[in-house]
Amino acid sequence: MSKGKKIVIALGGNALGNTPEEQLRLVKKAAKSIVSLVKEGYQVVVTHGNGPQVGMINMALEYSHEEISTPEVPFAECGAMSQGYIGYHLQQAIQQELFKNDIAKSCITVVTQVLVNYKDKAFLNPTKPIGNFYSKEEAMKLYKENGWVMKEDAGRGYRRVVASPKPLKIIEKGVIKDLLNKGHVVIAGGGGGVPVIRKWNQLRGVDAVIDKDKTSARLAIDIKADVFLILTAVEQVCLGFNTDHEKPIAEMTIEEANEYIARKEFKEGSMLPKVEACIEYVKGSKNVAVITSLDKALKALQGKTGTWIV
Repeated sequence: MSKGKKIVIALGGNALGNTPEEQLRLVKKAAKSIVSLVKEGYQVVVTHGNGPQVGMINMALEYSHEEISTPEVPFAECGAMSQGYIGYHLQQAIQQELFKNDIAKSCITVVTQVLVNYKDKAFLNPTKPIGNFYSKEEAMKLYKENGWVMKEDAGRGYRRVVASPKPLKIIEKGVIKDLLNKGHVVIAGGGGGVPVIRKWNQLRGVDAVIDKDKTSARLAIDIKADVFLILTAVEQVCLGFNTDHEKPIAEMTIEEANEYIARKEFKEGSMLPKVEACIEYVKGSKNVAVITSLDKALKALQGKTGTWIV
């Protein structure tokens, strides 16, 4: 049933942790789930988040720029660095797991660029916080010197905010498809990809953060994946999550999912973007999307658990 089927697996932040040491430990668990699907015959593309990692890179480079006058590094480059760093850990763990299971496949990371529209309304209202906390005086100075948009963050100080535009196209989709067709396990679209705009027929990185689940859905559509699988901290999407009336959902149509969204059943920054990404994929592909936990991936694809969006 799964032989030759293309699947995009979007790893949640719980699969990576917050420190290099924690990440090294957790990716081994993620690799077991991923390789269990490779054993079933799936052609696998893995995407992942990069929130703590890109923040760590950005803060370290900001500090070195301020304290010892190293060159300033644009945020797009920080995103690219995080893709390489996380990809290195993931591909190492997946390759070792493939070897343990006598599977003659290679795993490769593709540093991925994602096209966005420079006229996207998100650029008019940046909302995604990145980097260090600053006092009001420091924030004003950075605004004047660098043109950064600075916003107060929950009483903890001021932070730089960047736009979160809609992903339009995966620039490396052809390469990813070629690698997949040649039997490789591919890691791509990390952290939502490096956002780029096309100007004078050239690509240029921009200071922005693309939602990783939306990029994963776009990638799944672009490479004509048969299944889009989001792996998160819970086995099934629930109505009334964390209440006395919690009810797991085994299957929902696009119409039902939109109804639940209108009722605010799913929290922003948590389950909402995952459900929205699944809706986008199902509408764009006419295939199914599945949300479940990392350790239930295979059971979910066998129809035994998880939440199916159809």
